[in-house]
Amino acid sequence: MQPRRLLVIRHAKAEQGGATDAERRLAEKGARHAAEVGARLAEHDLRPDHALVSSAVRAVETWEALAGGAGWELEPEVSRALYTAEPETALDLVREVGDAVTVALVGHNPTMGSMAQLLDDGEGDDDAGAELATRGFPTGAVAVFEHDGAWADLAWGSARLVAFHT
Repeated sequence: MQPRRLLVIRHAKAEQGGATDAERRLAEKGARHAAEVGARLAEHDLRPDHALVSSAVRAVETWEALAGGAGWELEPEVSRALYTAEPETALDLVREVGDAVTVALVGHNPTMGSMAQLLDDGEGDDDAGAELATRGFPTGAVAVFEHDGAWADLAWGSARLVAFHT
């Protein structure tokens, strides 16, 4: 069985204002950056077969830009729960994904950054781990993990960080 892959993604740069926080849109720079990141992910043959995306406008727009840049036509599962999720809740949402091999998770900090740190088993790519430790988890960041086993068995410290893109 090939390892499952989880792409932990923080939404791209958003505008400062909006009617509500959930309605904040991506800034032009954020949309461009997300499309570029999508193209890079596609170059590395990272193609999710399930996407779990926060219901916040900036997260949905991040997914749309990523997918557009990568040439993906996957419809995301948009989750209100992911918008306000703490790391444990976000982990539970991933555990419910089912048989997908590669999952994209698009959400917000501090949850996405915390997940990236908590999932890492320390056995992955040293450079990616060092960059995550020093750069934090800025807007548009993507941490790529591999997990041997079912999503239902995903736990803190059970996935290898194999790449980190900012």
